[in-house]
Amino acid sequence: MKTELEEITHPSHRSIQLMVNPNLSDFFFWHFHPEYELVYIEGADGTRHVGRHISRFAGSDLVLIGSYIPHLNFDYGVKTAYQKMVVHLRPDFLRDTGSGTPELAPVRALLDLAAHGLAFGPETRAALGPRIQQLHTLPAFEQFLELLHILKALMDSPDKILLHPEPVKNAFTQKDQDRLRRVYAFIDTHYQRRMELRELAALTHLSEAAFCRYFKRMTRLTFTEFVNHYRIDKAKKLLLRGQNVTEASFACGFESLSYFSRTFK
Repeated sequence: MKTELEEITHPSHRSIQLMVNPNLSDFFFWHFHPEYELVYIEGADGTRHVGRHISRFAGSDLVLIGSYIPHLNFDYGVKTAYQKMVVHLRPDFLRDTGSGTPELAPVRALLDLAAHGLAFGPETRAALGPRIQQLHTLPAFEQFLELLHILKALMDSPDKILLHPEPVKNAFTQKDQDRLRRVYAFIDTHYQRRMELRELAALTHLSEAAFCRYFKRMTRLTFTEFVNHYRIDKAKKLLLRGQNVTEASFACGFESLSYFSRTFK
Protein backbone atom coordinates (compact mmCIF):
# COMPACT_ATOMS: atom_id res chain seq x y z
CA MET A 1 0.00 0.00 0.00
CA LYS A 2 1.43 3.34 -1.05
CA THR A 3 2.09 6.05 1.52
CA GLU A 4 0.69 9.32 0.29
CA LEU A 5 -1.03 12.58 1.00
CA GLU A 6 -4.61 11.58 1.76
CA GLU A 7 -7.22 13.60 -0.10
CA ILE A 8 -10.39 13.96 1.96
CA THR A 9 -13.44 15.11 0.03
CA HIS A 10 -15.84 17.31 1.96
CA PRO A 11 -19.34 18.10 0.71
CA SER A 12 -19.49 21.81 -0.10
CA HIS A 13 -22.15 22.34 2.57
CA ARG A 14 -20.21 20.62 5.40
CA SER A 15 -17.13 21.66 7.39
CA ILE A 16 -16.72 18.25 9.03
CA GLN A 17 -16.68 14.68 7.80
CA LEU A 18 -17.29 11.56 9.89
CA MET A 19 -15.99 8.06 9.29
CA VAL A 20 -17.79 5.39 11.31
CA ASN A 21 -15.76 2.24 11.98
CA PRO A 22 -13.35 2.48 9.04
CA ASN A 23 -11.52 -0.84 9.14
CA LEU A 24 -7.87 -0.55 8.14
CA SER A 25 -6.44 -3.02 10.65
CA ASP A 26 -4.73 -5.07 7.94
CA PHE A 27 -3.06 -2.03 6.36
CA PHE A 28 -0.09 0.08 7.36
CA PHE A 29 -1.46 3.52 6.43
CA TRP A 30 1.21 6.12 7.26
CA HIS A 31 -0.35 9.29 5.92
CA PHE A 32 -1.06 12.98 6.41
CA HIS A 33 -3.63 15.51 5.22
CA PRO A 34 -4.49 19.19 5.70
CA GLU A 35 -7.55 18.41 7.85
CA TYR A 36 -7.54 18.22 11.63
CA GLU A 37 -8.33 14.68 12.76
CA LEU A 38 -10.10 13.61 15.95
CA VAL A 39 -9.93 9.84 16.52
CA TYR A 40 -11.71 7.77 19.14
CA ILE A 41 -11.15 4.01 19.21
CA GLU A 42 -12.60 1.61 21.78
CA GLY A 43 -12.10 -2.08 22.45
CA ALA A 44 -8.56 -2.31 21.11
CA ASP A 45 -4.93 -2.32 22.15
CA GLY A 46 -2.75 -0.67 19.55
CA THR A 47 0.01 1.69 18.53
CA ARG A 48 -0.25 5.46 18.74
CA HIS A 49 2.20 6.75 16.13
CA VAL A 50 1.81 10.47 15.50
CA GLY A 51 4.75 12.37 13.99
CA ARG A 52 7.80 11.21 15.92
CA HIS A 53 5.75 10.05 18.90
CA ILE A 54 5.26 6.30 19.34
CA SER A 55 3.48 4.74 22.31
CA ARG A 56 0.96 2.04 23.11
CA PHE A 57 -2.66 2.44 24.11
CA ALA A 58 -4.81 -0.14 25.86
CA GLY A 59 -8.58 -0.46 25.75
CA SER A 60 -9.30 2.89 24.12
CA ASP A 61 -7.63 6.02 22.79
CA LEU A 62 -8.66 9.58 22.00
CA VAL A 63 -6.30 11.75 19.95
CA LEU A 64 -6.48 15.10 18.15
CA ILE A 65 -4.01 15.55 15.28
CA GLY A 66 -3.17 18.84 13.58
CA SER A 67 -2.87 19.64 9.89
CA TYR A 68 -0.24 17.74 7.87
CA ILE A 69 1.07 15.74 10.84
CA PRO A 70 1.92 12.26 9.53
CA HIS A 71 0.32 9.46 11.51
CA LEU A 72 -0.42 5.76 11.41
CA ASN A 73 -3.98 4.42 11.40
CA PHE A 74 -4.77 3.60 15.02
CA ASP A 75 -6.25 0.18 14.26
CA TYR A 76 -3.18 -1.12 12.43
CA GLY A 77 -2.57 -4.73 13.48
CA VAL A 78 -5.64 -4.91 15.77
CA LYS A 79 -7.18 -8.38 15.57
CA THR A 80 -10.04 -7.97 18.08
CA ALA A 81 -13.46 -6.40 17.52
CA TYR A 82 -13.42 -2.64 18.09
CA GLN A 83 -15.36 0.58 17.55
CA LYS A 84 -13.72 3.55 15.85
CA MET A 85 -14.86 7.06 14.95
CA VAL A 86 -12.78 9.49 12.89
CA VAL A 87 -13.77 13.15 12.60
CA HIS A 88 -12.08 15.33 9.97
CA LEU A 89 -12.32 19.12 10.27
CA ARG A 90 -11.53 21.39 7.36
CA PRO A 91 -8.18 23.21 7.79
CA ASP A 92 -10.09 26.51 7.76
CA PHE A 93 -12.52 25.33 10.45
CA LEU A 94 -13.46 28.45 12.49
CA ARG A 95 -10.66 30.43 10.80
CA ASP A 96 -12.97 33.29 9.79
CA THR A 97 -14.75 33.65 13.14
CA GLY A 98 -12.05 36.02 14.42
CA SER A 99 -12.45 38.36 17.37
CA GLY A 100 -16.17 38.74 16.69
CA THR A 101 -16.85 35.42 18.43
CA PRO A 102 -14.74 35.36 21.63
CA GLU A 103 -16.84 32.44 22.88
CA LEU A 104 -15.02 30.25 20.36
CA ALA A 105 -11.55 31.25 21.59
CA PRO A 106 -11.09 28.01 23.60
CA VAL A 107 -11.84 25.92 20.51
CA ARG A 108 -9.40 27.92 18.38
CA ALA A 109 -6.79 27.50 21.14
CA LEU A 110 -7.35 23.73 21.09
CA LEU A 111 -6.82 23.61 17.33
CA ASP A 112 -3.57 25.53 17.80
CA LEU A 113 -2.45 22.93 20.36
CA ALA A 114 -3.32 20.18 17.89
CA ALA A 115 -0.12 21.11 16.04
CA HIS A 116 1.69 19.23 18.85
CA GLY A 117 -0.61 16.20 18.63
CA LEU A 118 -2.85 15.69 21.66
CA ALA A 119 -3.85 12.53 23.54
CA PHE A 120 -6.43 12.42 26.31
CA GLY A 121 -6.53 10.35 29.49
CA PRO A 122 -9.14 7.89 30.80
CA GLU A 123 -11.35 10.51 32.46
CA THR A 124 -11.83 12.44 29.23
CA ARG A 125 -12.16 9.28 27.14
CA ALA A 126 -14.92 7.99 29.41
CA ALA A 127 -16.78 11.30 29.35
CA LEU A 128 -16.49 12.14 25.65
CA GLY A 129 -16.01 8.81 23.88
CA PRO A 130 -19.73 7.91 23.84
CA ARG A 131 -20.63 11.41 22.63
CA ILE A 132 -18.14 11.19 19.78
CA GLN A 133 -19.55 7.78 18.83
CA GLN A 134 -23.05 9.27 18.59
CA LEU A 135 -22.13 12.23 16.38
CA HIS A 136 -23.14 10.45 13.20
CA THR A 137 -26.71 9.99 14.49
CA LEU A 138 -27.36 13.75 14.69
CA PRO A 139 -28.65 16.10 11.98
CA ALA A 140 -25.99 18.36 10.49
CA PHE A 141 -26.63 21.48 12.57
CA GLU A 142 -26.95 19.58 15.88
CA GLN A 143 -23.85 17.60 14.93
CA PHE A 144 -21.88 20.81 14.44
CA LEU A 145 -23.04 22.22 17.81
CA GLU A 146 -22.27 18.98 19.63
CA LEU A 147 -18.81 18.91 18.07
CA LEU A 148 -18.16 22.43 19.37
CA HIS A 149 -19.18 21.27 22.86
CA ILE A 150 -16.83 18.28 22.55
CA LEU A 151 -13.91 20.45 21.39
CA LYS A 152 -14.51 22.90 24.25
CA ALA A 153 -14.50 19.97 26.71
CA LEU A 154 -11.25 18.71 25.20
CA MET A 155 -9.65 22.11 25.73
CA ASP A 156 -10.82 22.09 29.37
CA SER A 157 -9.65 18.51 29.88
CA PRO A 158 -7.33 18.06 32.89
CA ASP A 159 -5.67 14.99 31.39
CA LYS A 160 -4.67 16.12 27.92
CA ILE A 161 -1.10 15.30 26.92
CA LEU A 162 1.09 17.00 24.32
CA LEU A 163 2.65 14.32 22.14
CA HIS A 164 5.46 16.66 21.06
CA PRO A 165 6.96 19.57 23.03
CA GLU A 166 7.02 21.73 19.89
CA PRO A 167 4.56 22.00 16.99
CA VAL A 168 5.21 19.25 14.46
CA LYS A 169 6.53 20.21 11.06
CA ASN A 170 6.15 17.52 8.44
CA ALA A 171 9.79 17.05 7.58
CA PHE A 172 9.35 13.46 6.36
CA THR A 173 10.00 13.10 2.67
CA GLN A 174 8.00 10.72 0.52
CA LYS A 175 11.07 8.48 0.32
CA ASP A 176 11.40 8.45 4.13
CA GLN A 177 7.78 7.43 4.55
CA ASP A 178 7.93 4.73 1.88
CA ARG A 179 11.00 3.28 3.56
CA LEU A 180 9.26 3.23 6.93
CA ARG A 181 6.27 1.47 5.42
CA ARG A 182 8.56 -1.25 4.03
CA VAL A 183 10.34 -1.63 7.37
CA TYR A 184 7.06 -1.98 9.28
CA ALA A 185 5.78 -4.55 6.81
CA PHE A 186 9.04 -6.51 7.12
CA ILE A 187 8.83 -6.52 10.93
CA ASP A 188 5.19 -7.61 10.83
CA THR A 189 6.08 -10.54 8.58
CA HIS A 190 9.35 -11.65 10.19
CA TYR A 191 9.17 -10.74 13.91
CA GLN A 192 9.05 -14.44 14.87
CA ARG A 193 12.63 -14.99 13.71
CA ARG A 194 15.97 -13.26 14.03
CA MET A 195 16.08 -10.19 11.79
CA GLU A 196 19.52 -9.16 10.62
CA LEU A 197 20.47 -5.52 10.25
CA ARG A 198 21.86 -6.23 6.79
CA GLU A 199 18.37 -7.32 5.67
CA LEU A 200 16.85 -4.00 6.69
CA ALA A 201 19.72 -2.09 5.14
CA ALA A 202 19.18 -3.91 1.84
CA LEU A 203 15.42 -3.39 2.05
CA THR A 204 15.85 0.38 2.43
CA HIS A 205 18.87 0.70 0.10
CA LEU A 206 21.03 2.12 2.91
CA SER A 207 24.22 1.05 4.61
CA GLU A 208 23.73 -0.57 8.02
CA ALA A 209 24.98 2.55 9.81
CA ALA A 210 22.79 4.83 7.67
CA PHE A 211 19.75 2.62 8.33
CA CYS A 212 20.31 2.85 12.09
CA ARG A 213 20.50 6.64 11.90
CA TYR A 214 17.43 6.79 9.64
CA PHE A 215 15.31 4.56 11.88
CA LYS A 216 16.24 6.45 15.03
CA ARG A 217 15.44 9.75 13.32
CA MET A 218 12.04 8.51 12.19
CA THR A 219 10.93 6.74 15.37
CA ARG A 220 13.22 8.00 18.16
CA LEU A 221 13.88 4.35 18.99
CA THR A 222 16.69 2.08 17.96
CA PHE A 223 15.66 -0.77 15.70
CA THR A 224 16.22 -3.25 18.54
CA GLU A 225 14.09 -1.21 20.94
CA PHE A 226 11.27 -0.99 18.42
CA VAL A 227 11.34 -4.72 17.63
CA ASN A 228 11.38 -5.57 21.33
CA HIS A 229 8.29 -3.39 21.91
CA TYR A 230 6.58 -5.05 18.96
CA ARG A 231 7.40 -8.58 20.13
CA ILE A 232 6.34 -7.86 23.70
CA ASP A 233 2.98 -6.60 22.46
CA LYS A 234 2.50 -9.80 20.45
CA ALA A 235 3.56 -11.92 23.44
CA LYS A 236 1.03 -10.20 25.72
CA LYS A 237 -1.75 -11.16 23.33
CA LEU A 238 -0.61 -14.79 23.33
CA LEU A 239 -0.44 -14.82 27.14
CA LEU A 240 -4.00 -13.51 27.31
CA ARG A 241 -5.06 -16.37 25.03
CA GLY A 242 -3.67 -18.91 27.50
CA GLN A 243 -0.18 -19.68 26.22
CA ASN A 244 2.50 -20.00 28.88
CA VAL A 245 5.46 -17.63 29.13
CA THR A 246 7.92 -19.96 27.40
CA GLU A 247 5.60 -20.61 24.46
CA ALA A 248 4.74 -16.93 24.05
CA SER A 249 8.33 -15.73 24.22
CA PHE A 250 9.67 -18.13 21.59
CA ALA A 251 6.61 -17.70 19.35
CA CYS A 252 7.34 -13.96 19.19
CA GLY A 253 10.99 -14.24 18.25
CA PHE A 254 12.77 -14.07 21.61
CA GLU A 255 15.66 -16.53 21.61
CA SER A 256 16.17 -16.48 25.37
CA LEU A 257 13.56 -16.73 28.12
CA SER A 258 15.73 -14.64 30.45
CA TYR A 259 16.04 -11.87 27.84
CA PHE A 260 12.27 -11.96 27.32
CA SER A 261 11.72 -11.62 31.07
CA ARG A 262 14.10 -8.65 31.32
CA THR A 263 12.51 -6.96 28.31
CA PHE A 264 8.96 -7.66 29.49
CA LYS A 265 9.60 -5.74 32.70
